[in-house]
Amino acid sequence: MGGALNINHLLFLGHGALWTIGLSAIALIGGGAFGLLVALGRVSSSRVLRLLAATYVQLIQGTPLLVIMFLSFFGLAAIGFNISPLLAAGASMTIFVAAYLGEIWRGCIEAVPKPQWEAAEGLALSRTQRMVKVVLPQAIRIATPPTVGFMVQIIKNTSLASVVGFVELTRSGQIINNSLFEPFLIYSIIALVYFSLCYPLSRLSRRLERTALQKKPSLA
Repeated sequence: MGGALNINHLLFLGHGALWTIGLSAIALIGGGAFGLLVALGRVSSSRVLRLLAATYVQLIQGTPLLVIMFLSFFGLAAIGFNISPLLAAGASMTIFVAAYLGEIWRGCIEAVPKPQWEAAEGLALSRTQRMVKVVLPQAIRIATPPTVGFMVQIIKNTSLASVVGFVELTRSGQIINNSLFEPFLIYSIIALVYFSLCYPLSRLSRRLERTALQKKPSLA
């Protein structure tokens, strides 16, 4: 791929961008599923579950994603478990995202007005029924804006997957730059692609947040 920047380089960057989107989707789906369990554990009536969930959140939020990536790929390889860059990156992102989404969603669950909890309890619903039928539907509406906003962080954090050899957008740019030696041009294009992915999500998050604030008085 030597010489001047050409269509093949752009296609290679496009392929990397698709893997960035794919890795983001893996992190959101996997981290969302695990994050929901973390959130439910954080508000559980069981002290043990609350402690385990809180410990997980504090441990992961206190550890840089880059370190988690290194442990998943190089650390496991050192003890005889060789995994692919995609699996290492996907697992690391899932673990990382779960901790943050779990805390976001915990706050949203606790933001449901207490009278709603009390009304559900007055209907003689079990705790599980109260959570599923009353609390979670309202918490989902509260959680949508910050969750969409956090997706921006997920997309940007996928760039760290390049350290384990996963060829996403940033790694694609590094490979092309090693051939062309045009860092300003290459990384400007990469920045533009990240912006085009993240900016619509940022706008959507702010719009959803404004809509939620406008509806709040009518729900009171």
